[in-house]
Amino acid sequence: MRIGDAAAAAGTTPRALRFYEERGLLPTPARSATGQRQYGAHDVARIGFIRELLSLGLTVDDLARCADRLDLLRDDPPQRCGVSGDGATGSPGVAARRLALLDAEIARLTRLRAQLASRVGAVVRPNP
Repeated sequence: MRIGDAAAAAGTTPRALRFYEERGLLPTPARSATGQRQYGAHDVARIGFIRELLSLGLTVDDLARCADRLDLLRDDPPQRCGVSGDGATGSPGVAARRLALLDAEIARLTRLRAQLASRVGAVVRPNP
């Protein structure tokens, strides 16, 4: 299918597909005899998965770091692409780093909320 059809099937735009390709999230697609990009069902599934990961707070840079393993992550999430990190170096993986950043931001916002509530005399309710 052509880029417009693939983008529509994945719920995005042709521009996003070109951007994902440029950033290495999508492999270079096959081209038709007239030079148009050609995508298959596997590509559409990968695009949908990329969009899902982006909606969960991962960044394009995060995904670019493990682009070669995105299909593995989709098929076996706990074992792939950064949950446990790089066994050779012991460094945390992409998902673990993003979770740590999110936790730090939540803690910062919680402190900020408490300070503001204290300043204006509002009741600080604990998180549910």
